[in-house]
Amino acid sequence: MQDNPLKGSDVVQVIENITFENNQIPHRIEVDNRSGFISKVLDKWAYENKLELNFSGPVKPTDNPFIESFNGSFRDQCLNVNWFFSIEDAQEKFDHWRKDYNESIPHCSLEDMSPNVYIENNKNHSGFPLLTGS
Repeated sequence: MQDNPLKGSDVVQVIENITFENNQIPHRIEVDNRSGFISKVLDKWAYENKLELNFSGPVKPTDNPFIESFNGSFRDQCLNVNWFFSIEDAQEKFDHWRKDYNESIPHCSLEDMSPNVYIENNKNHSGFPLLTGS
């Protein structure tokens, strides 16, 4: 159990921070049944922003294979290969891994291309779902 569990207001703040740059809120997010996702604050915010909260069943990782795949990658490529000497050291290593994962590491779901290469190869194709700030 976490010492400081997320509250619904924390989740709302994170979603707003992520979507602020491109001013686009997703239509749906996949969530689990932790307290941060089961809150009146998040439920109200989602309703007001026409965002569907899609809850996975309790203890059913198969409901969300994407997060399970991500968790496995994070564990294998970051947690299992690093020593963490402080919270700051861990955050720095997490940030480096996240940047690498989101830009450079090939993903099987992207035809074994890195996200940057996939975007570059597909940005001129019609129907390509690219979020921009404009």
